[in-house]
Amino acid sequence: MSAFIKNAAEYLWQQPDLGHQNGAYSKMLVTPDNSATRHFDYRISSYQPKAHVSAHRHKIQEQIYHVLEGEGLMEIDGQQRRVGRHDVIFIPPGTEHALYNTGFTDLTFIVVTSPPQDA
Repeated sequence: MSAFIKNAAEYLWQQPDLGHQNGAYSKMLVTPDNSATRHFDYRISSYQPKAHVSAHRHKIQEQIYHVLEGEGLMEIDGQQRRVGRHDVIFIPPGTEHALYNTGFTDLTFIVVTSPPQDA
């Protein structure tokens, strides 16, 4: 597959495996499974109130989160911080992190991961 333009509404919501719980959903927008990218996993995620991803770390992947709507707690190496609209979070490889929707509405955010597979 080469270059494309798609609307995010063309993708189904999925609940990723890795510790995503209680209504933590993502749309896999650009990944090696659905495009020609070899370097990125680009998705939009929406966590319902109470949803979270359990604390975990990646061996070689780095991630960028960009919060679009809602609020929650981002935990990085045991330290929690409130996050909200337009906060940008960088997670280097090896950093333990978790994200919790502690708000009253959906927490919606973009996640960019590179490389797409952890070694």
